[in-house]
Amino acid sequence: MGTHNVEVMVLGTAQDGGIPQLGCDCPHCRAAWRDESLRRLVVSLGIVDYEAEEIWLVDASLDICEQIHLLASSYPGYRLAGVLLTHAHIGHYIGLAFLGRESWNKRNLPVLCTQRMADFLRTNQPWKQLVELDNIALSIVEPGNPVRLGSTATATPILVPHRDELSDTVAWSIEGAAKRLIYCPDIDRWEGRILETIEGADGALIDGTFYSADELPGRDASDIPHPCIIDSMDTFEGFDTKIRFIHLNHSNRLLSDEGLMTQLGALGFDLGKRGDRWQL
Repeated sequence: MGTHNVEVMVLGTAQDGGIPQLGCDCPHCRAAWRDESLRRLVVSLGIVDYEAEEIWLVDASLDICEQIHLLASSYPGYRLAGVLLTHAHIGHYIGLAFLGRESWNKRNLPVLCTQRMADFLRTNQPWKQLVELDNIALSIVEPGNPVRLGSTATATPILVPHRDELSDTVAWSIEGAAKRLIYCPDIDRWEGRILETIEGADGALIDGTFYSADELPGRDASDIPHPCIIDSMDTFEGFDTKIRFIHLNHSNRLLSDEGLMTQLGALGFDLGKRGDRWQL
């Protein structure tokens, strides 16, 4: 452990629908149905506080059961202290439903989110029931204001531009005693404070939904405006930050193109992988 009292574990790296994705017969999904090693869980992180023996979950995905099991087996005896949310698109909050009385039936588990996200949860079922039955306890965070997690870790929500139909969207800047990691799974464009935050960080797990804009023929790219990896690499060229792309769509060419992966690595970038650990 040394000077590092905080560790972050990557629990999933796929876009909201996971890989393989429901209703898709693309080569990547067919391959993942045949070979379980090619499966990718939906994006999520675990923040581990060694001193307090606590874990904070970042985003509650549809794969929450498997992801909580991975954390429990990796850090036996540690308790789940709470959940941090980024926004109200299904891959990032739907797992909260498993905290209710039909499943785990947690009691007053802290859920950290913005005011708009909290308003959405309080006024829409089944999330409203989780609040009313005290399965979860909403804790409002203000973008730009750090929040202390346990004994050592600090997490700061950073407002980012995204399709905000139901809530606003934040990235999280996670800081331990020695280093800082940025988690930004969804964004429409790289601008403003998030760029400065990534440039000053030791590592960043960022939106890599699409490798290039031609992956979804027949779809209007303006409906799903994620920055493509080929453009993001230009944006972050020269940054000292160790950047890993996450939130991969099932169409992403990097899932099967070894030549592109080699090029990605040669430029100093990589894909995030389930089980990756970052010492902070």
